[in-house]
Amino acid sequence: MTELKIQHLLTLAYLLSKGAKHNFIPITTDSLGKSIKKSQQAASKHLLELENNQFIERVISGRNTSVKITSKGFSEMVKLSSILQKSLDSSPSHVELKGTLISGMGEGAYYMSLKGYTKQFKSKIGYIPFPGTLNVRLDKKAHQESIKQFENLEGNRIQSFSDGKRTYGWVKCFHAKINNSIDCELIILERTHHDNSIMELISKECIRKSEKLKDGSQVTVTIPIPL
Repeated sequence: MTELKIQHLLTLAYLLSKGAKHNFIPITTDSLGKSIKKSQQAASKHLLELENNQFIERVISGRNTSVKITSKGFSEMVKLSSILQKSLDSSPSHVELKGTLISGMGEGAYYMSLKGYTKQFKSKIGYIPFPGTLNVRLDKKAHQESIKQFENLEGNRIQSFSDGKRTYGWVKCFHAKINNSIDCELIILERTHHDNSIMELISKECIRKSEKLKDGSQVTVTIPIPL
């Protein structure tokens, strides 16, 4: 039995979207090529190979060509769809990051104590954080890249505010756990001196003290991905 080739998936997906499961649809290799971002020659080759392997049927009348997906072609697409869905459903719904505890610059205690933030923390995450942030250096490049995705997620947003003298940026909070036991929040700041190699966390308590952590301690932070 001939298997469907990867390069033909876009062509079949396009044909399905146009109603070719049950109907012969008119098509040109030029329009197909543009739709799947391939050349007209590549589109023509796709149709020929799909027809030769009995994934589609073609009816040619003069210069007009109509195409319909065969039951074999549709069956292969369903099979691939099922495999993809299982893979997507089984993927982890969290990010796990490992790093080393380091000292910050001491600014976290000041900012976490501002009323413009504390009132919002209370309503958005349910508590006023211990004044200060726990700073974790992500030693692996893969972890530094992984944390970037939270920049594009909404999380629990603490809005920016002004005290009349200056404006303070927004903060996004994402619930997390340290070493699978301590609840905390990963914070993404609108304004920060750190790059993606430093992860900042807040919590109800002083985690350094409660967990007897110090600079150089290795920690694992697990962060569920918001739906």
